[in-house]
Amino acid sequence: RATLQNKMYNFLERPTGWKCFVYHFTVFMMVLICLIFSVLSTIEQYTEFANETLFWMEIVLVVFFGLEYVIRLWSAGCRSKYMGISGRFRFARKPISIIDFLVVVASIVVLSVGSNGQVFATSAIRGVRFLQILRMLHVDRQGGTWRLLGSVVYIHRQELITTLYIGFLGLIFSSYFVYLAEKDAVSPDGTTDFTSYADALWWGVITVTTIGYGDTVPKTWMGRIVASCFSVFAISFFALPAGILGSGFALKVQQKQRQKHFNRQIPTAASLIQCLWRCHAAEAGFDSIATWQIHTQ
Repeated sequence: RATLQNKMYNFLERPTGWKCFVYHFTVFMMVLICLIFSVLSTIEQYTEFANETLFWMEIVLVVFFGLEYVIRLWSAGCRSKYMGISGRFRFARKPISIIDFLVVVASIVVLSVGSNGQVFATSAIRGVRFLQILRMLHVDRQGGTWRLLGSVVYIHRQELITTLYIGFLGLIFSSYFVYLAEKDAVSPDGTTDFTSYADALWWGVITVTTIGYGDTVPKTWMGRIVASCFSVFAISFFALPAGILGSGFALKVQQKQRQKHFNRQIPTAASLIQCLWRCHAAEAGFDSIATWQIHTQ
């Protein structure tokens, strides 16, 4: 029978079933609500209410995540590589465990230094606020999302490098041609948008990413012609990585579905092989000698 330590480790580190889903979804909602109040605390008309609410929410989350960290550290001892003091240190050195510890410490520092319920009032510790945002990483402790993304990028690395390389070449050459065409163009107010090649590169990046702030635009006909050709050519190549990654994700999901279907068939196939072997061993002419000992309780 599984001990309490094993059950807690599997519940926290290997979540399966609806109970684990409810628990981790509740934790996610708590973190999300806290993040929303953190955003509201930066808006002047909601500052007082958000800070007061956030102060008590931070206390609850610090106690909750602190206890959870201790339980995770204790339950990890059910695995041989995490047994003993050295094993616990090995578990604590995991990246996600380090993040959990830093988040708890950062929250304690913010609550300790803050005064009158103003959680983010002290300017000296505003940088610590970023560590509290790292709570969102708590949702995917196993890192399945990052492993999936990394595997897709690694599999399609050649295509991604090719498209990004060609797109980068188009960016630097087109930006230079636009700079040559626009560097002497003067607007009615006496200013020039493309005063340097850096301005042209900034315009090129904003154009290929389809953001288009409109702060820098070509004014000459030659510059507009170059910009039009550049927009059609470069944007096509800069948009290709999205399609490559999208198709890669779809193929990866199909591969996982096939593997999951195959894994479901393994127990049935093993049972069938065992049954056929038992039937064969029960025949009268069977004369093989067993190389294993029968286990009796």
